[in-house]
Amino acid sequence: MNIPYKPLLAETEQPIIIIGASGIVKDAHLPAYEMAGYTVFGITNRTISKAYDLAKQFKIKHVFENVGEAVRHAPKNAVYDITVLPDQYIEILEQLPDGAAVLIQKPMGNDLSQAREIVAVCERKKLVAAINFQLRFASFVSAARYLINQGMIGELYDLEFKVTVNTPWELFPLIKEHPRLEILFHSVHYIDCIRSFLGDPNSVMAKTVKHPLKKLSSSRSTIILDYGENKHVVINTNHDHHFGPKHEESYIKWEGTKGAIKAKMGLLMNYPDGLPDVFEYALPIKEGENKYEWTKVTLEGSWFPEAFIGAMSNLMRFKEGTDSTLSASVQDVLGTMKVVEACYISNKSGGVLLNEL
Repeated sequence: MNIPYKPLLAETEQPIIIIGASGIVKDAHLPAYEMAGYTVFGITNRTISKAYDLAKQFKIKHVFENVGEAVRHAPKNAVYDITVLPDQYIEILEQLPDGAAVLIQKPMGNDLSQAREIVAVCERKKLVAAINFQLRFASFVSAARYLINQGMIGELYDLEFKVTVNTPWELFPLIKEHPRLEILFHSVHYIDCIRSFLGDPNSVMAKTVKHPLKKLSSSRSTIILDYGENKHVVINTNHDHHFGPKHEESYIKWEGTKGAIKAKMGLLMNYPDGLPDVFEYALPIKEGENKYEWTKVTLEGSWFPEAFIGAMSNLMRFKEGTDSTLSASVQDVLGTMKVVEACYISNKSGGVLLNEL
């Protein structure tokens, strides 16, 4: 079966200006844009030496001292790629030209209130603005989306994210101390991906917890999203599995009335080196029979860095008019941030107390 899963590239030249020079820019943004053949016009960063280092490594012609200088020298059709922490988003967005295209790093703010402020700024300035929820564009997610949209697995009734890995949080010093670590900066990807398939849930139940030996606000979560009585949608994450790779898990599983799909997310295992992704789907051997055969499909590309091509390409193509939908627009992602906020409210409010029954 031929499964189209690779992103369509922009048809017009839209030079990119990157605001920020963190590790994710080096490891994902710039390699992805290089693969796609996109031009990075310039880069800026508060610690300017980091911008110069990346400019040298990736042959970026222009290094700007600040956002204002970058905007003054930017081509009219430039796309801005904001890769800093949420506290800086609004300050940067206010400096961009009205009507500009901008891709903003996830999450869209530290909380729902800030997310609404970001949307308001984007709408007032008429920015073509999307959030970089690149998991939506990972090869295994795009392939699954195609099969589901074609009706191959029937009605989707079970969607599960399972992550049991040893995450080296020390590689992310800028977020390691955040009071909303696990859901806001990790499980938010899964929440957003689920919404891209099923829309907004009716309600949310969540519990996020610490590790007794770590100074992290949270590192394990269970999130249940209510999509009615026929759908089971759950996220289970454990970033504290320190017991070797034998029982590590990292997968998405979609089950439907006619078949199923399972995608192993190899990136998260043995991080940062990762393992290969695995994409499989199960369909009936004979129509009407309850016997299934699993088929493995080799897909090119992974979550990092290739999915970053899809996020930027969708923004560029929407701006030029070749894509009719901006997949992760700030307006759509406001729904993701509502789910995140609901998770924290649920976590705080707790469950039913048995001594009250």
